[in-house]
Amino acid sequence: MKKTIAIILFLYLLFPISIFAEELNIYSQNMVLYQLNEDKIINEKNKDEQISVASLTKIMTAYVAIQHIQNLDDQVTLTSEVFKGLAEANAAVVGFKRGETVTYKDLLYGTLLASGADAAQALAIFTAGNLNTFMKWMNEEAQKLGMQHTHFTNTIGLDNNQHYSSVNDIAILLKKALQNKTFYEIFTSSSYTTNNQRLHFSSTLQSTMQRYHLHGDYILGAKTGFTYDAGRCLASIAYDEDEDITYLLVTAKAPTTTNYYHIMDAIQIYEYYFEHYGYQKIVNKKDTLVTLNTKNSNLKHISITASEDILYYLNNDYNKEDIQLTYDGITTVSSKNHVGDKLGKITVYYKEKMITTIPIILNQKIPFSIKVYLQNHLEIIGIIMGLLFIGLCVYHIKKQ
Repeated sequence: MKKTIAIILFLYLLFPISIFAEELNIYSQNMVLYQLNEDKIINEKNKDEQISVASLTKIMTAYVAIQHIQNLDDQVTLTSEVFKGLAEANAAVVGFKRGETVTYKDLLYGTLLASGADAAQALAIFTAGNLNTFMKWMNEEAQKLGMQHTHFTNTIGLDNNQHYSSVNDIAILLKKALQNKTFYEIFTSSSYTTNNQRLHFSSTLQSTMQRYHLHGDYILGAKTGFTYDAGRCLASIAYDEDEDITYLLVTAKAPTTTNYYHIMDAIQIYEYYFEHYGYQKIVNKKDTLVTLNTKNSNLKHISITASEDILYYLNNDYNKEDIQLTYDGITTVSSKNHVGDKLGKITVYYKEKMITTIPIILNQKIPFSIKVYLQNHLEIIGIIMGLLFIGLCVYHIKKQ
């Protein structure tokens, strides 16, 4: 799965790319990488910079349209309004024709899979009635998702000063959109034939990879983008089957001098994390987490062990000595404590940074021992007995 092909090696020799610890020297000027199992950012580069994002815009176009389509198989007839301004903007189209009857599913695949401006504009017009209303929907959705660096003025990603986003905002959008079954199915498809059998769409990512003999079977789906302002952009998800981890990557502003720098970045980033990262066993099942003293029991102490392996996402060659566990809680237990009581917590640190906590739960009964109790209180008992003896003596003296 972790392939490195000859053409990439050759190109990397011509244009050296090096990896220094966590820093990846990539072509793209903007990047954010999420580890989706835990929904956390594990690498980023200028992730919140306000930039042009080209056809990554169509992720929002498709997602908003899906929310307003009741039946994907409903048909619409394309009017001249669908194609207005596209030729003048030199926008890429997928070949729909005026007067042609197509389904909403055709338009969605044409938008996400083949990145057709004609398909995207048709979706906006037929779901909202006009482009302005659809723009309002797009911007409302961006606000609802917390996309703080985003504003849309068109459905297809044409550059202008008021149309912008950031790679992290696009990542936030894509994470949400992928939760929609229809969106996920289209986004992860490699090809599609329209309902009338006239057009056949192939994934823009897959087409480019095939053309330049690039391999990345682990990339489940992607949306490409390109304008001279935005550079070459890519939003994708990939699956590491060895570790059962899904990643989401958004990159932008790769050089426009070739058709594949954005894809090479994705391959390099994914394969680096596949190779070097995974879930490490930082605590083994049955390892002693903490040893506690007991009070008034024939048990001198008890040990609380891990009920299961504790895994954490780390570099494969992490140093176990950098893992430290600290306990915060009661240090002595007695019969007053019951099975299931929370006694405290273990905090796990990696390189002095807190990474997780483990609750410490009493998992055994603490038996009370009268013998131990008496042994522990001999001094007090002696004092009491002495006082009683003195008291009796005084009593008898007074009685005489």
